[in-house]
Amino acid sequence: MTARIERVVTEGVVDIDGTEHKVENNTWIVGDDDEVIVIDASRDADKILEQVGEREVLAVICTAGLPDHVGAAIEVASRDEAVVALHPKDKPLWRETWRETWPDIDMEDDGIFGVADVQLDVMETPGVSPGGVSLYCEALGAVFTGKALQADGPGKLGGEYPALADQLTSIGGRLFTLPGDTRVLAAHGDEVTIGDLEPHFDDWVSGSLTRVDTEAESEGPLTDGTKISGIKLGDD
Repeated sequence: MTARIERVVTEGVVDIDGTEHKVENNTWIVGDDDEVIVIDASRDADKILEQVGEREVLAVICTAGLPDHVGAAIEVASRDEAVVALHPKDKPLWRETWRETWPDIDMEDDGIFGVADVQLDVMETPGVSPGGVSLYCEALGAVFTGKALQADGPGKLGGEYPALADQLTSIGGRLFTLPGDTRVLAAHGDEVTIGDLEPHFDDWVSGSLTRVDTEAESEGPLTDGTKISGIKLGDD
């Protein structure tokens, strides 16, 4: 069977440093009519498994250990006794959601996962989280970037960049080495291509991401998928 990519969108609330954020997440399913790998099983296991259907789940891969990336990982994986994979540097984040269990696989740079007739190559892309990874599928012309890179640029966490220098290094040194027509399938928002985003890289490096926008809207989706809903996102 020919492999394909499917998307499931879920919604929920995550707590970041004591502040609640409403978040929309993309869960990606890669596989064929018989078997799949689930990427970023976020919070709604029933909705994800409904999309999976009768197909066997081989693995649940988490691009980060953040709550909105791992919230449904155990339940989705347990149905078919699948393995859960996470970069070891994100295990402390994982522990904030799952206190009594650990992932089955410690992912490393250049690791490989196979499903149907394609493979997913692990690329370390830290920044938003220390163990953030992306998964490149050359055969399907797509890269699953988690929070590292999204349709509107580098992703944030709670409206901020935890380690922007590391994130930009990951983007420039890893993601922007991929072909320009590669689909960027992030944890939040719509898809875009590497070629669409790469021309903006010099502006990001020069500081455009951290300049204060005095005309920013007071509500609506943020670049990390969160929406302001009467909730203060900062300490002020």
